[in-house]
Amino acid sequence: MHNLSDILTPEYVSVILLPALIAGVAVSLCASLLGVSLVLKRCSMIGDGLSHVGYGTLCVAAALGWAPMKVTIPVVILAAYILLRLSENSRLGGDTAIALFSTSALAIGIFASSKANLMTDVSHYMFGSILAMSRGDVIFCVILSVCVILVYLLFYDKIFAVTFDENFAHATGLNVRFYNLLIAVLTAVTVVLGMMMMGALLISSLMIFPAVTAMRLCRQFRRVVLTAVIISVSCFLLGLLLSLVVDTAIGASVIIMNLVAFAGASLVAFLRGRRAA
Repeated sequence: MHNLSDILTPEYVSVILLPALIAGVAVSLCASLLGVSLVLKRCSMIGDGLSHVGYGTLCVAAALGWAPMKVTIPVVILAAYILLRLSENSRLGGDTAIALFSTSALAIGIFASSKANLMTDVSHYMFGSILAMSRGDVIFCVILSVCVILVYLLFYDKIFAVTFDENFAHATGLNVRFYNLLIAVLTAVTVVLGMMMMGALLISSLMIFPAVTAMRLCRQFRRVVLTAVIISVSCFLLGLLLSLVVDTAIGASVIIMNLVAFAGASLVAFLRGRRAA
């Protein structure tokens, strides 16, 4: 266990901790907003599938000497579009298409990185290393996170309609396919950004946990979204603090905090049910 006063030197805070804090809060906001729609639409595993596609692409980009993040975002967006079309128009179920895509991309990425002897260099994309993000990565992450949040807020009513009842939304003249694609694209961008913080193995948890925890406490969609945002940011901050104190991986620490929050919310929901009965 570490003494925070020994760790939090002015130079460490300004150069490493503050940029990581800003990027983490931004990604947590995006993940919590989109997570509610994904859970309600029963598409929560798309985040896990896209994270594997992202990791594979990052490995290939690193092996070829390309800028990993800038290559990965358009590839994962394309993968999100293809997955959406496959689930709509083919005999493959949505979960089957995700499994085929994610495992294939993961295998290609591991093959490329092992061939180039870069397995150690790309391991932080698998497990997350937000404190290792460069200032350029942080700025890039924050700009895209702000874009995701603004687009979500701009189309909030349409996303709400598509999330709850696609048939009714279609009957009212809403372009359901476009807004499903919009959700998939925003999810793809968030997944790639979150991989630096949580890693490919845990980024989907950052989307799912705050949403399902908020649903234990609230029923109205707007309240669920706001509660998920508060839970997501709070768990990130507490997870970051925990990782600094006990010297653990930040991604895992954040998910542990989310697990604790989910357990607490489930207990509250259980007690409410007992009282109502």
